[in-house]
Amino acid sequence: MPEYTQVLPHRGLMDGISVRVGVPVEALRLLLTILAGYPVAAFYLKFIAGINDKKVHHLFFAASGAGLCYYNYGSDTYHSLVGIMTTYFLVLILRRKTQLFLTINFVFHMGYLLLGYFFTSSNDYDILWTMPQCILVLRMIGFAFDITDGLKAESDLSKDQKETALKEPPSLLQLLAFAYFPSGFLVGPQFPYRRYQAFINGQYREHEGSVEAGARRFGAGAFYLFVCQVGLSYFPDSYFLTPEFANQSFLKRIYYLGFWAKFSLYKYISCWLLTEGALIGIGLTYKGKKKNGEPDWSGCSNVKLKLLETGNTMEHYVQSFNVNTNQWVGQYIYKRLKFLNNRTISYGAALGFLAVWHGYHSGYYMTFLMEYMVVSTEKQITRFYTTVVLPKWGEVLNNSDIYRLLYFIALKSYNICFMGWCLTAFVYLKYERWIVVFGAVNYYGFIFLILWAAFYHTYRTIFRDSSRSSGGEDVKSVENTTEDKNSQEKINAEKTADDKKSE
Repeated sequence: MPEYTQVLPHRGLMDGISVRVGVPVEALRLLLTILAGYPVAAFYLKFIAGINDKKVHHLFFAASGAGLCYYNYGSDTYHSLVGIMTTYFLVLILRRKTQLFLTINFVFHMGYLLLGYFFTSSNDYDILWTMPQCILVLRMIGFAFDITDGLKAESDLSKDQKETALKEPPSLLQLLAFAYFPSGFLVGPQFPYRRYQAFINGQYREHEGSVEAGARRFGAGAFYLFVCQVGLSYFPDSYFLTPEFANQSFLKRIYYLGFWAKFSLYKYISCWLLTEGALIGIGLTYKGKKKNGEPDWSGCSNVKLKLLETGNTMEHYVQSFNVNTNQWVGQYIYKRLKFLNNRTISYGAALGFLAVWHGYHSGYYMTFLMEYMVVSTEKQITRFYTTVVLPKWGEVLNNSDIYRLLYFIALKSYNICFMGWCLTAFVYLKYERWIVVFGAVNYYGFIFLILWAAFYHTYRTIFRDSSRSSGGEDVKSVENTTEDKNSQEKINAEKTADDKKSE
């Protein structure tokens, strides 16, 4: 297959600048486009926001967003135009044929994206037209669901659906402006058309503080970008494929890998923070009032910094990283599979969708498999600790300063070391590369998960057998009845809580 080549405007100029600053030209274009969101926001607030004709607003966002897209991807901008136009005409023709419309729209966008991955992917993370296309795919799929939700009765909609349902489809210009919204089309975040509509109608402009909040987010993004660049200069990706790394002591290897993973994560976080700062500054992200009465501008937040930096488990990373995309998957994939009446299958399907959405590389599938296995293992460890360890030794342990210190060190060490293990496949993508890094650290992640599974299930089996033999048949019957009753009550309570949350 011939190597894919982009046709970009002013390639020579950007190549010269990228060589001078020491970064790839594609990454430089990406950063400049993200930063362009700030002057776009300032221009809009100064000259456009006060214009009564909403068509001017839509035209401004459609033109500026499409122009920034062309600046990055040249003639490949037509791919996103094809996607937007397809959804627009599908809405016009098939909107009332709900299942057919949703199926064709979903299959088209996912199929187009996967074909794009097939023809353009390499061994590295590619900054090509497929990057904004994957953002557009989620936006158009979610938009289609919102359109069909608008055809339903209010009583048939959940709370989330009521907030995003569209009674009337937008015009082509409005859809283009929504899809190409500057600081939203390139790396996210996802937001529904109803949010864009409320913003254009001026519902958020009555609240103050967006510029100051945006400036703070910009500062945080600049800081994380600086830390990322400094950290990766000490721990470049290529280092972990070398014999030099493999010859380090085991403790150094797993800690080095953990710190590298944190710095690699900051690359994504810095982009999201810089993007969010521009969106806050323009006033798109209003969420409501805080408890102290101040405006909350976190409506498009993609990272929870406090939880990310203070969390101790992989589940904390999942809850704090790529928040917006995870919420999208929860609303438009996980909850839409409620008819299966099985949370495990729905959760597995949601993770499977995320893996396919990222592309064909085996590293994506290994990463999401690890997420599922590690988070499940953490829940088992927590359950074992609270039901077995604490009832017996809790009073002694909780009163020991030494234990509290050791507990803190153990959690932080686990947090750092397992972050390195879980992110390795995601960064290196190809099996031939990430398996080398796994081997260099003696496959410690696999070994830990296998040993814990063997211990946990053996313990449960032995404990269950000993309880049955010592308790007799009568006790066994009572225990089983009580356990079944408690399990059923727990299932009902979880189901009710989930229903309330969905509504």
